[in-house]
Amino acid sequence: MKRKFSLLMVLLLTISAGWSQVTTSTLKGLVKDSQGPLMGAEVLIVHEPTGTKTGTITQENGRFIMPNLRVGGPYKIIIKYVGYQPVELNNIYLKLGEAEKIEVTLQESKDALKEVVINVQNNGQIAAKDKNGPVTSIGHKELETLPTISRSAKDFYRLEPSASGNSFGGRNDQYNNFSLNGTIFNNPFGLDAATPGGQSNAQPISLDAIDQIQVSTAPYDVTQSGFTGAAVNAVTKSGTNRYHGTVFGYYRNQDMTGAVNLGNTSLKPDLKQLQGGFSIGGPIIKNKLFFFANAEVDDRTDLGSYYIAKAPGRTGDNVSRVEKSDLDEVSALLKSVGYETGPYEGYLHDTYSQKGIIKLDWNALDNLRVSFIYNRLNAYRDLNAHPEAIMHRGPDKTVMQFYNSGYRINNNIDSYLAEINWNSTDG
Repeated sequence: MKRKFSLLMVLLLTISAGWSQVTTSTLKGLVKDSQGPLMGAEVLIVHEPTGTKTGTITQENGRFIMPNLRVGGPYKIIIKYVGYQPVELNNIYLKLGEAEKIEVTLQESKDALKEVVINVQNNGQIAAKDKNGPVTSIGHKELETLPTISRSAKDFYRLEPSASGNSFGGRNDQYNNFSLNGTIFNNPFGLDAATPGGQSNAQPISLDAIDQIQVSTAPYDVTQSGFTGAAVNAVTKSGTNRYHGTVFGYYRNQDMTGAVNLGNTSLKPDLKQLQGGFSIGGPIIKNKLFFFANAEVDDRTDLGSYYIAKAPGRTGDNVSRVEKSDLDEVSALLKSVGYETGPYEGYLHDTYSQKGIIKLDWNALDNLRVSFIYNRLNAYRDLNAHPEAIMHRGPDKTVMQFYNSGYRINNNIDSYLAEINWNSTDG
C-alpha cells in the first residue's frame, strides 16, 4: 500500500501590515494655474468599471496623493477649482505597486466655458512614474495575449530579464518572496518548490484568476524585504459593473508530444492530460458590491517508468539488466505474506489538481473599500521512491522499482483573506 504524505495549510485571517505586500496602486498629482500651485482644488477619481469614487483636495503646494486604488482601469479623473474651468482626464490605467503621476494646469473660467476633456494615450502615462528600482510589471493584456505552455505564472516571469524559470539573478527560487493579494505565499517548509502546491506540480491559483503580476529584483522601497532573489507580487481579478466570464479546455496525449530518447532507443511514453475551467464576475449591487469566481481542474496521467525488465526478445537502451523472472518471483513471494508490490513496468502515475477562488468587493463608502477572498487548492501527485534515498533505487538500466514502492504527495490549501482599503480626504 502506498505511503501518503499530506501537507495541509490553513491560512487564517491575518491583519499584519509588516508582513503584507502591496495590492493596490497610487495616483499622485500637481494642480496649478499660470501663476503656480493651487491649494484646495477638488480631485475626484472614478474607477469606471465599478463606479468606485475616491476624492481628495490638493495641499498648499498644489499636490495630492491617493494610495490604495484598484489596479487597472480605466480611471476618470475630474479636477475642479472655483473660478477655473474643470478638467477631466480619461483612460488612466494604474499598475500594481506603482505610482502614476499627473500634472494639470487649470485655465481661469470666462463666462460659461465648457469642461476640458483630455483623452490620455500611451496606456495612461501622462507624466513620469515614481521609480522604485528594477521592476517588471505584467498586466492583464500580457497575461491574455502572450503564449503559455504550462498555464502558470512562471511562463510570464521570463519578461523579467534576469529570470530563468522561478530563479532570478541566478538565485535559487527558495530565496524569492511570493505573495498573492498581499499575503505571503511561500512554501513554509522549503521542500522541492517555492510556492504552495509545487510539490504536487500544481499552481496555487489559476492563471485565469490573476489580474496583474509585479516582479521586483532590487527595489529601493524598504517595505519590500525578505528575499535575495526577487519579490513576486500578484493580485487577482475582481468583478465589475459588467458581467464577464471565460470557459476554457485543453487536451493532449503522447501523440502531441515529442519522443523521449534513451541512448539509441526512441519511445513515446503514455500521456494523457485534460485541463479545463471557468471564471465569471459581475455586479451583485451596481456600483456597490461585486463578485468574481474561478475554478480549474487539471488531470494528468504519465508513464511511471521508461524502463522494462530484461526478458528474451527484448532489446533497446530502455531494457534494464534486472531479470523479469526475478521481479516476478519477488512479487509472488511478498504477495504470499500479504504485501502487494504492484507492477514494475508499464504502470501509470496520476497528477491531479483542483483549484478555485471566490472574491467579493464592497464599496462600503466612497473612500472605503473592503474585499473578502477565499482560495482553495486540492492537489496530489504520484511519484516513484526517491532514486537516491537510502541507496540507489532507480528506476533505470540497473535498478527497477515496484509501483507500490512509490508514494503520493498531497497539497491542500484553504486560504481566507479580508482586506480593507481606506483613504482620507485631507489631501
